[in-house]
Amino acid sequence: MHKEAVVAGQAVYTKKVLSIYDLWVLGFSNHYLWKCPTTLIGRKFEELVSINHLDVGVGTGYYLKNHLSQVERRVGLVDLNENSLDSTANAIQHFKPEIYRANVLEPLSLGCDKFDSISVNYLLHCLPGSFSEKGVIFEYLKEVLNDGGILFGSTILGQGVPKNMFAEKLMNFYNSKGIFSNSNDDLSTLKLALEKNFSNVNIHVVGCVALFSGINKS
Repeated sequence: MHKEAVVAGQAVYTKKVLSIYDLWVLGFSNHYLWKCPTTLIGRKFEELVSINHLDVGVGTGYYLKNHLSQVERRVGLVDLNENSLDSTANAIQHFKPEIYRANVLEPLSLGCDKFDSISVNYLLHCLPGSFSEKGVIFEYLKEVLNDGGILFGSTILGQGVPKNMFAEKLMNFYNSKGIFSNSNDDLSTLKLALEKNFSNVNIHVVGCVALFSGINKS
């Protein structure tokens, strides 16, 4: 499903882009454009992460680097981009992370024990299709989540959220380049996709960003 678009979307994360990602996206864009401070997402990460955790769409590994206490824990990484996996794995090598290169819009065959928590930060708005299509990610991820485990994350919505002129222009540009695919993403369809697979679904919108969580009900 949308395989070419998935490959194209993740290809933007070159080593050069990753070197400025934290500053541009998590520093400038979150604060001034998307109006959701990175510290807020970080606090939510600290609150919900377990000692048996899988991070999906790892980017630079920012939350793993900055919001994991240094206790003994199991950490897994899932991404399609090798640069992101290498960068993140090196940054948290003291955790001896398990590395899985995979397309999350296809069934995951990780061949490992399940996890107690899964984080999905800033990945959904980069995946092609509407939530009715890319929401399949939740179906696949719950298969590697223990009963009672929690999935949580954040995504930038394209509809039904306040956007200043600069945010609107940048979001339109990202969508035109295939970096984002969130023009039709809204709160109601995100909620439907989550509730199809999880119980106790909670979504909190801050600026353009939806922070969400749900418990595995299988």
